[in-house]
Amino acid sequence: MSLTTFAPIETTVHTTDLWLRDLMEDLGWQDRCRTYRALQVVLHALRDRLPVEAVAALGAQLPLLVRGIYYEGWRPGGKPLEEIENEDFFAHIAAAFRNNPEVDAKRVAQAVYNVLKRYAPSGEIRDERLILPAEVLAPELEND
Repeated sequence: MSLTTFAPIETTVHTTDLWLRDLMEDLGWQDRCRTYRALQVVLHALRDRLPVEAVAALGAQLPLLVRGIYYEGWRPGGKPLEEIENEDFFAHIAAAFRNNPEVDAKRVAQAVYNVLKRYAPSGEIRDERLILPAEVLAPELEND
């Protein structure tokens, strides 16, 4: 049996490809590597700011391959991060793109959030207002 004919692998590869294509479109990017990095860094920023139980709850809602991206390199000790300002969340994202100063961390965070909401079963992404800064959830950013 080859991996290309194993349905669960095919499904998660296809789903992850859809997420990346939608994210590329939402951001207006052509670079799949940069788009993958955007998904990865925002998922990590979310993960590191959640209590361990919430990390597991969100991870369980993600497709298999995206779940691997989400958990990659995770060390639960010292989590959640104690941050006072929403700007800390965006600074984490901006740091990942320090060589691309044209990348808007808030726009990247919102685009990833929109993809999460688009593909998660209805109501599955819970407590997003506790996870994401209000600037990400603001409707006026969706049309920028």
